[in-house]
Formats: sequence, structure tokens, C-alpha cells
Amino acid sequence: MRTPSWRKFFRGVSVQRDLQEVRELFVRYFKEQTVQPLKDLGRFVLFGAIGSIFVAFGVVIGLLGVLRMLQALFPVLDGSLSFIPYLIVVVLALLIGLLVVQRILAGTARRSKES
Repeated sequence: MRTPSWRKFFRGVSVQRDLQEVRELFVRYFKEQTVQPLKDLGRFVLFGAIGSIFVAFGVVIGLLGVLRMLQALFPVLDGSLSFIPYLIVVVLALLIGLLVVQRILAGTARRSKES
């Protein structure tokens, strides 16, 4: 009996080798499509968190500087009016907070509109 002509293409090919190639392909695809983007996202979040901490620290120091400047420039605000520089700094801090929240929401709305 003669061997069919299509069998010559499978000569020397083992199923085990094919399964190994499929497994390697799957592992490489999994790493490229999931692990690397997660690493990139983690790096992005880390640098964003560190930057946010530095910015918050700078804002607090700046607000304390404004408070000391108001207390030094306006000595008339001593005594019973000493709460006014604190009130001004609190209002300024709230305005900065509102500006930050507005920018965050504007960025979220813009990203959702682009999608």
C-alpha cells in the first residue's frame, strides 16, 4: 500500500513539539499583552503618587508662607482680628482644592468624550 501524498508534509513533525511551540507562543503573548502594560501602569502610578506628594507638600509650605506674610505685613490684624489671616489662608486653600478638583473632572470628561 502506498503512503498518501499529504503525509510527506508531516514527516518528522511531532505533536509534542507543536504543543511546546503553542505554549511558548501563549506565554510570550501573555507577557507582552498583560505583564508589560501592568508594569508600565505601575510605574506611571508610582511617579504620579510621588509627584502628588511633592506638590501637596509645596502647597502646604506655600500656604504657611502666605499666612506668615499676612501676619507680618498687617500688624493691625493682631489681637481680636488675628483670625483674619487664618481665614484668608483657609479660603485660599479651598480655592486651590476646588481648582484641583475642577481640573481632575475636566480631564476625566475630556478622556470619556474622546473614547
